Amino acid sequence: MKDDLGGEGRGQFKEPGSSHRSGFSVGGVSVHLASTDIEGVALAPSLEPFRAEIAASDIDIRITWTDSLCPPSGPQLFDSGSLWRVYEDGTGFQFDFSAPILGKQPYKRLIVDGQFRRARLQMNEECFVGTGYAVAPLEYPLDELLIMHRLTQERAIELHGCGIVGPNGSSNLFVGHSGAGKSTTARLWTAHHDVQILSDDRIIVRGHRVRDENVRDDELCENKVCEDAKQIFMYGTPWHGEAAFALAERAPLQRIFILEHGRGNVITRLSRSQTVAELFARSFVPFHRHEYVDSALSFLERVADSIPCYCYAFEPDQRCVERILELRD
Repeated sequence: MKDDLGGEGRGQFKEPGSSHRSGFSVGGVSVHLASTDIEGVALAPSLEPFRAEIAASDIDIRITWTDSLCPPSGPQLFDSGSLWRVYEDGTGFQFDFSAPILGKQPYKRLIVDGQFRRARLQMNEECFVGTGYAVAPLEYPLDELLIMHRLTQERAIELHGCGIVGPNGSSNLFVGHSGAGKSTTARLWTAHHDVQILSDDRIIVRGHRVRDENVRDDELCENKVCEDAKQIFMYGTPWHGEAAFALAERAPLQRIFILEHGRGNVITRLSRSQTVAELFARSFVPFHRHEYVDSALSFLERVADSIPCYCYAFEPDQRCVERILELRD
């Protein structure tokens, strides 16, 4: 992928003529965009709060426009059933994005290396002619797919969860499938307490990066996540739920609760194996590579060893909030 994507090395993205640049950071993953036109580096409204000045990026993307896109040549690895498909592309991957309103051809294509560090995003001009439709190149779901895949290289994970920093400073993550009560939980906590909601639907969990005095600043993101780090952090993401909470903040994670509808606000401590199984069932993991699954399970084992995890059968009223505030591990 060296010639195709313009060179090697983290943070060394230099594309002649790409005078417009921007960037954002989600879950400790920084993304740098470069394009010859300003529309190419525009961020979707959901990403604006996560805009950041990128000195040394984790993912570099060059954005170009093309007259049309030829059919994919590699084998298909996954079909989302609606918006996107992923194919093998040499040592990397090709993501094609389609929408009925924009015709039969993919309206954009991402070609990325196997480590999800360097990419070329091709926007298909033919799909937009006469439609009056404007699109931010990194709009959902591409932004989430990029971050989700990059996390597989960094021993971190995205979970279906609501992250709350409580009035007493405690940081709790409420994990649940769709409809389990994540947005309801966010609203209940904000109704009576001064809290910080990182997200009411999707949270990134990862180990805190520990600085090694022998590691240069430009090497910090080369998988230098300390395996012995004692602190796990949760990060807000742009991909919120019904309550629309999305903060570009992080907090040290102290407890995890698996949400279930129930009676009596019953809290049950989970074993290590139960914790890994319950979290994995509510995680965003690319399944088209077994090593991604292995990495996710390995990291979740680390989480289970570090953070107490409970099953929480709750009733959706203010008593369920007070139950957590009164909890003593």
